Amino acid sequence: MQKRIRRTAKFIKKSSKKAGMSPGILVHVGEQKIETARITLMGYDQVRLEEKKLESIEESFAFKDTPPVSWINIDGLHEVELIEKIGTHFNIHPLTLEDIVNTGQRPKVEDFEEYIFLVFKMLKFDETTGHITSEQVSLIVGLHYLLSFQEIEGDVFEAVRERIRRGRVHIRKSGPDYLAYALLDAVVDHYFLILEKMGERIEHLEERLHGQPTPEILQAIYDLKRELIYFRKQVWPIREVLSTWQKTESAIVQEANKVFIRDVYDHTIQVIDTIESLRDILSGLMDLYLSTVSNKMNEVMKVLTIMATIFIPLTFVAGIYGMNFKYMPELEWKWSYPFLWILLIVIFCGMMLFFKRKNWL
Repeated sequence: MQKRIRRTAKFIKKSSKKAGMSPGILVHVGEQKIETARITLMGYDQVRLEEKKLESIEESFAFKDTPPVSWINIDGLHEVELIEKIGTHFNIHPLTLEDIVNTGQRPKVEDFEEYIFLVFKMLKFDETTGHITSEQVSLIVGLHYLLSFQEIEGDVFEAVRERIRRGRVHIRKSGPDYLAYALLDAVVDHYFLILEKMGERIEHLEERLHGQPTPEILQAIYDLKRELIYFRKQVWPIREVLSTWQKTESAIVQEANKVFIRDVYDHTIQVIDTIESLRDILSGLMDLYLSTVSNKMNEVMKVLTIMATIFIPLTFVAGIYGMNFKYMPELEWKWSYPFLWILLIVIFCGMMLFFKRKNWL
């Protein structure tokens, strides 16, 4: 029962702490995953790079208007006072801050003129449990800065950081909007890795199913199907996010970078199509399991029916000569016992031959 409750919690986030409060009141909704928040900075342009860990959020305030790009990343959303300080200095709307600390937020994009707000889910596949874990990522894209908010340390953005460190020309000469695209592209690319791992599990289940179907296989199919439903729930809104983002008229998003956003949109559609294909395969495996079990049951019933059919005439003959009538001439005959056995064997062999010719055996 507890396992079922944990699975349901993936789909429904408890928001009882927010009930009855005014909009914009910051209350962390979700699980606290780290003890203390961690703040890091990457400031760069075409020639310079500054990367360091900040001891306090106040140290980041000086980088708000530092061209061309200052990437400030915050790991840990439970310290609402820290989030509130960021919002005050960077002039972030209270409803945006509320969405950041609410980890059950649906992926979306909003244009606030001074900044663009993006929310999406960073997913990972736990090979030990076979479940997908989710982490909410929020991006605030300003003219010269990008604020990213994550629930825990560790992400799929290391490849983007390496591109910045190595001085890749395009990312180093582009603005925060291109950095936001690169981060979202890294998340979507990681979705393909999850699909590969889930595809391998489905292939393994298919091999086991062709061997000996068991109730454990059916449960594994059901669990994978739930994971795909959860996967689809997290990915589906991202295509709306990207579609809206590439159509925005904000000065923060350069026209030249919209082609990259369209590319991520295409990748997202491909992910969704693959999820649907895997769901269809799992539905087929479930039907195959049920038909295999049904066929095995039919084979058992067929054998039992043949055995019962064979014994019906044998039982009939044995029943007749098992009657205790006094005047039954066969009972006094010397060869009655062996004759009865011969008769029973002939009936048995005759019926077996008949079933064989009918291809019932």
